[in-house]
Amino acid sequence: MLKFFRKIRQNLLLEGKTGKYFKYAIGEIVLVVIGILIALQINNWNEARKTRNKELSYLTNIKSDLELTNSEIDQYISSRLQRANAANSVLEHYNGKPVTDWNEFNKHTIDVYTWQRFYQIDNTFQELMNSGNFEIISNDSIKNGLLTVNQLYKKLKYSEDHFRYDAEITLYEPSYRMTDIYSLSNNYFYQKSNGQNGNLGNLTESDFKEVLNDQTQKNGFAFAAMYFKGWNSQLLNIKEKNEKIIDSINKEVKK
Repeated sequence: MLKFFRKIRQNLLLEGKTGKYFKYAIGEIVLVVIGILIALQINNWNEARKTRNKELSYLTNIKSDLELTNSEIDQYISSRLQRANAANSVLEHYNGKPVTDWNEFNKHTIDVYTWQRFYQIDNTFQELMNSGNFEIISNDSIKNGLLTVNQLYKKLKYSEDHFRYDAEITLYEPSYRMTDIYSLSNNYFYQKSNGQNGNLGNLTESDFKEVLNDQTQKNGFAFAAMYFKGWNSQLLNIKEKNEKIIDSINKEVKK
């Protein structure tokens, strides 16, 4: 096309028709500009498509992380409820209820001792933040939801850190002095494994006499019951927000 216009311009110059020459020259320039603009538009469209595909890939992975996290939350809530109940059961004996089964009492105490921290699955979120790609997520609802959940995780971890410090003073250190950890842990593993590991032994009141007369340990079990239930409330809140983010992602990927 440009060669065609160039040939016409050359003929016009030879014929002395400068007015028409300039018109064709301007037309040629316009065509070049239009061609450049079209090329830029196509390039922009291709880049936008690549960015969108990358965003959709991130959203799919975020959704997977959130679903796995919610599954973990369900397990932790069940586990921590059981441990909160164990702590309350131990407290009943501090408050005067007779112990009729020392094996069960031992199981309840060690259930509390062996609490575990919650670790969320947020590999994709961390990758987005560390790589500077978080802005690739175009949906503000999803972005704000992820940032909110991240802050809730930080609050939960702070609470877990606080209890870990309290537990070290009120539960772990006193138990190291007052009990035979080896025999108690063997008894515990025997019960947890249905006799496959450990050794049931023969636990009696003498194994726990100091523990049951220790106010510090009692406070530790009270802290445990309080914290475990509080963490479950926090986890339920996180799970609800995760479900909202998942719903937003499902809508976003259908656009």
